[in-house]
Amino acid sequence: MTPARTSTLPQTTARPETALGGVWRVVVLNDPVNLMSYVVVVFQKVLGFDEATARRHMLEVHEQGRSVVWQGLRERAEHQAFVLQQWHLTTILEPDETH
Repeated sequence: MTPARTSTLPQTTARPETALGGVWRVVVLNDPVNLMSYVVVVFQKVLGFDEATARRHMLEVHEQGRSVVWQGLRERAEHQAFVLQQWHLTTILEPDETH
């Protein structure tokens, strides 16, 4: 008879949120190239913001140098950032440490 084998690997349980990378923020940064009116139009077309929301985020970018324009799961955040970059907005992703 052979002795029973025991596993020495630690037991881990993956949470769906952790497995997908948690919550991520899409951040638009200020740049010296794009006009403020252009940024408003991009926010409306790409993110579906109404004019007031788009202007508020544009002013945040202009005055504070950055604005969080979207947050959610990493795959969708990467897509949103990619599309904004295609419109020539300086965009980065950052993890949302509060979630």
